[in-house]
Amino acid sequence: MDTSFIFDVLRTLTRWVSPYYNEIAMTIVATVLVIYGDILNKKIKHILSPYHFVLRTVVFVLICAFRYGALVIFTTPHVKLTMMMIPSLYRGLSIVSVFLLLGYLAEHRRYI
Repeated sequence: MDTSFIFDVLRTLTRWVSPYYNEIAMTIVATVLVIYGDILNKKIKHILSPYHFVLRTVVFVLICAFRYGALVIFTTPHVKLTMMMIPSLYRGLSIVSVFLLLGYLAEHRRYI
């Protein structure tokens, strides 16, 4: 089999996703938070359980709004830099593979 065809497909896939690296990185971070956010929420709930309802509600909303938002904002550039470390020939395939892995993890945690 001619390997140049495979390399052309890999280059084309990378070219298709290249304008969207920022969005892809943010999507990866957000998806990980969706898949594993319930674990963090359970720990927060356990910590806040002895306090009054109003305090628990306010702290939970603040944590969800600001902690998760900040986590997405501040980790997205690092995920993008990590993606950029992948050789460009394999970058598109790697991104597709990461999304397939995230889909598998979501299935494994019974989110799908």
